[in-house]
Amino acid sequence: MSSVYDVLLKPVVTEKSTMLQEQGKYVFEVTPTANKIIVKEAIEKAFDVNVLSVNITMNRGKVKRVGQNYSRSKDKKKAIVTLKPGDRIEIFEGA
Repeated sequence: MSSVYDVLLKPVVTEKSTMLQEQGKYVFEVTPTANKIIVKEAIEKAFDVNVLSVNITMNRGKVKRVGQNYSRSKDKKKAIVTLKPGDRIEIFEGA
């Protein structure tokens, strides 16, 4: 990975991820090749915060059918990042 922005694709903003922010947890969509160590380094470098832990989930793409043809949406990888108490990521706060 050459850049922090190659690892972190976008923040995931849903009702559940918004409630996790109260616990100091933030959710990002990351590249499918990223691992916990790379995600931790990218978050710390991009937002200047201390990361306690990283949990990663892999969401498989759904299969859709149109007529006789089948297609599949892309796989997505999400990282749930737990920050040190007192640290915040401002992009989620609307600032």
